[in-house]
Amino acid sequence: MLWKAIEPLGRVPEHVMLVALGLAVLLSIALNSITHSRVTIGILLVCISLAVSRLQLRESIGVGLLAIAGLVVAGELSGSPAEDLSLMLSVCLIFLVTYAAKQRKATRAAEAREAVLAERARIAREIHDILAHSLSAQLVHLEGAKLLLRAERTAEALDRVTRARDLAKSGLDEARRAVSALREDPPALPVALRTLAEDFETTAHRSCTLRISGAEHRLTPETELALLRTAQEALTNVRRHAPGSPVQVELAFDRTWCDLRVTNPPSAEKGSPGGGYGLVGMRERAELLGGTLSAGEHDGGFLVHLRVPS
Repeated sequence: MLWKAIEPLGRVPEHVMLVALGLAVLLSIALNSITHSRVTIGILLVCISLAVSRLQLRESIGVGLLAIAGLVVAGELSGSPAEDLSLMLSVCLIFLVTYAAKQRKATRAAEAREAVLAERARIAREIHDILAHSLSAQLVHLEGAKLLLRAERTAEALDRVTRARDLAKSGLDEARRAVSALREDPPALPVALRTLAEDFETTAHRSCTLRISGAEHRLTPETELALLRTAQEALTNVRRHAPGSPVQVELAFDRTWCDLRVTNPPSAEKGSPGGGYGLVGMRERAELLGGTLSAGEHDGGFLVHLRVPS
């Protein structure tokens, strides 16, 4: 009830509040020297607490020093300075306790702001990864279709346009899934990887073997998202650059690290040209988490290896 009563003080100009609290401190000290009432002591301590919580540190120190000086003068005038010594100690204690509480509140507010900014950055990075990959791949296919049309190779141009359409649909689906994941609690990483493997087998008509080793446990949302997006990018690259090739996804848990390996043998079919810009983003995401990502030829095939702290 007390804090509800004094809440409007937060809208009072600071200089007005400083003068008002200073006068209230002096008046409560004067009344206490006459009445020696607990009510006046309570008013004095409330004023000190208000000064610390509502004013800047310099102004609140001024109010505190004014209270100490007033108690010293009141003690000298009454001839019993020792009697006001305990009250001085109470003033100092209230000052320190209120200031510590104010600092804790400021720290929590700063941490909350940092969390909001970090979440915004994560959302921006997630949407960017999806759109950048989808749109860049579409541009490659559409540019190829334009060149093929100029060469009057309409069948091949139509195939490029069809691929660009499929990529646009896939990118839209990924964006919807990302927004849905941001709104609700995402599934555990092994479950998400199994869904990803099943989607690959359905769309690519090739096997996608998933192997999980070690004691499964939940990782931080950022880490699980990095692992999932890396697997997703690797499977997309297999469809583009090694069509018809089967894939093996391995996820290994231990107490300190988590390893993701996506491997595929070479394909007899000709893939689409273009660089792996998506893997560059995945490498940056891994470095932010304190991990590493490598991608390249391995045992005649291709390996994407992500290692992040668990």
